Formats: sequence, structure tokens, C-alpha cells
Amino acid sequence: MQLRFLYPFWGSEALNLEAFLNIVKTNGFDGIEINVPKDAIFETAFYDTLNKERQQNPDFICVLQQVLGLQPETPSSYLERVIKRLENLVHYQPNFINSHTGRDYFSFDDNCRIIETVENFSAKYNIPVYHEIHRGRFTFHALTTLKYLEKFPEIKLVGDLSHWCVVSESMLQNQEDIIAKVILHIQHLHARIGFEQTPQINDPFAPEWEAYLEQYLDWWKQIIRLHNGKYQFTITPEFGPFPYMPEEPFTKNPLANQKAINLKMKDYLKTHLT
Repeated sequence: MQLRFLYPFWGSEALNLEAFLNIVKTNGFDGIEINVPKDAIFETAFYDTLNKERQQNPDFICVLQQVLGLQPETPSSYLERVIKRLENLVHYQPNFINSHTGRDYFSFDDNCRIIETVENFSAKYNIPVYHEIHRGRFTFHALTTLKYLEKFPEIKLVGDLSHWCVVSESMLQNQEDIIAKVILHIQHLHARIGFEQTPQINDPFAPEWEAYLEQYLDWWKQIIRLHNGKYQFTITPEFGPFPYMPEEPFTKNPLANQKAINLKMKDYLKTHLT
């Protein structure tokens, strides 16, 4: 099985597309993961740039994100926004869409209605949609996520276990049985390390975080082993900027270099997961 590494647009918003793709290609990444900004000029430029890149490299992977900000709304009005956003992403023809689906405060039935509609969208347009494990979504908590997996046994997830560590304020001790059931559904990884109090530590390669790096690596190895029969598996090293990246007081300088960490994480996983 080939591990394919994607570079996140998150944190590179200040760069033009040419500079962003230069980072991707010169550092050995196989594609990108991006929440396309709602800007007509950017969208047109991104569409043209993506198609040009695919012509030069047909194996280039593009993962798009569906992420909606909070606003006063009902589950029905939220669902309308979700479907509108997903339909706006169709013409890019992504390899798959990473969807931040549902709300943690919606009822189980409302979230199920949202999931079912998103899954129907996926089938209609033949675009895979994976639902990200994330705080604030229907996947915000390990145990409650199992209820949805029982309802939708074919559902596919983006694995980001850092969020569950924060929600449970633990390193998921004594939840091994739950994790084992969930990782069967994980089709894409966000390789970011959090701990009991935040979804992102400052630098995973600092010696004080060694035990956390080893724990996440163990989870990721379990996931890769379960998918060993697949042709490929995608991973996005996803250390982000502020507010995920801690900053110094007063100067607001980041405590570590986001880009450098993501590059190093890709190389680290190439060595330790293969």
C-alpha cells in the first residue's frame, strides 16, 4: 500500500497559489487539502491552477473541505447551507471531500438526517465524502460516535483523535474497545498531535512530548494495518497556525514553525509507518 501525503492550505492563506504549490511539490507531497476560500477571484484561479496541475501530474490528489462557521440556525437551515457548499465543490472534482458534519448540540435524529443527506449527495455525484472527527460536530465524542456508526455502518471518517483527547480530557485510556471500532471507518488521517488540554502541542518532536508522539504513532499504525490491502492511504500532516499554534505573550510570535513541523512530520511518518 502506498502512503500518499497531502499538504494543508491551512496556514498558507497569505501565499499566492504558485508559491503554495511550490511548497507542495518541492517537498515531496502528493497533493493538497484545502478549504477553498469563498472568494470569486481565488476560486477561478484555483480551478485553473488545479486543472493545469492535474494535466501535468494525473496522480495529483486534491481533497476539499466542507467547513461552515457558526451562526444562528435550525438543523434544516444548516443542512441547506451544507448541501449548497458541497454542490459548489463538485466542479473541482476532488478525490474526496472532508466534511465537518453536523453539530454536537443537534439531536441524534437531526444529525442522522444531515448525514443521510450528505451520503446521498456523495452517491449522486460519485464523490466520496469522509466525515471528520472533530469537536463541535456529530463526531465530537468517542462513545456517542458509535451510535452513528451503528446507524450508518458504511460511513467513512477522517481520523483526528486529538479532538477526542481534549473532549475527554484524557489520552483515551480505557477506551481501546471504542477506538478499535471507530478506526475501521477511518479512510484519511490528519497527523496532528494534541493532548488532554488542546488539539495541538507546540512541537511534537520536542523531548517533553515524546510519550504523546509514541501514543499517536501507535494509533496511526493500527489504522494503517487495518487498511493494508488498499492501493493507497492518504495522510495530511495538519499542524495549524494560531489559535492551534500557541503564541508568546505580548509578541504573539508562534512557539514553533508550522510549516517546518508539517514537513518533518511527513518525513517522520514515511520512516515510521512503512
